[in-house]
Amino acid sequence: MTLNHSEKEAVIREVHRLFAVAERYFNRSFPLPDVSFRRSGKNAGTAFLQQNRVNFHPVLLAANKAAFFSDVIPHEVSHLITWHTAGKRRRVKPHGPEWQAVMQHVYGVSPSTTHDFDLSVLGLTTFNYRCGCQTIALSVRRHNNVKKGRTYRCRRCGENLVFVKNSEAT
Repeated sequence: MTLNHSEKEAVIREVHRLFAVAERYFNRSFPLPDVSFRRSGKNAGTAFLQQNRVNFHPVLLAANKAAFFSDVIPHEVSHLITWHTAGKRRRVKPHGPEWQAVMQHVYGVSPSTTHDFDLSVLGLTTFNYRCGCQTIALSVRRHNNVKKGRTYRCRRCGENLVFVKNSEAT
């Protein structure tokens, strides 16, 4: 699943449209960012603040176009707008109140920090780990870190993740 030229152009137009919305809201201009389309693990999108660039995962974008336009693109653009309005002068949390305000007040989007896209389209190798409440698939990188002694905790229950030895790498 790949993006064609017109699909990429539609994303770039949406980024530019969202910047224009922010310019009207804040009554000031912002430099338009570069937009790239590169695979980036499980990340749907990434904002590179000091480079004034956003990257979108082309495979996840192709499989989830509507969600990208309604949530992911505004999410990443909000990071850049937050950087331009508050982050250059002081350190702000990536999903802190300033970013949340841009999501809600400028774009009218609920400030969600994660996506729940089906990642099977990526064909990533994962390893199953358990905690007290769920099974979590860790990437090869994190699995190798565990083998070197690193521990990971479940964000939901706080327990350490334990490798499920009978699991197959997927």
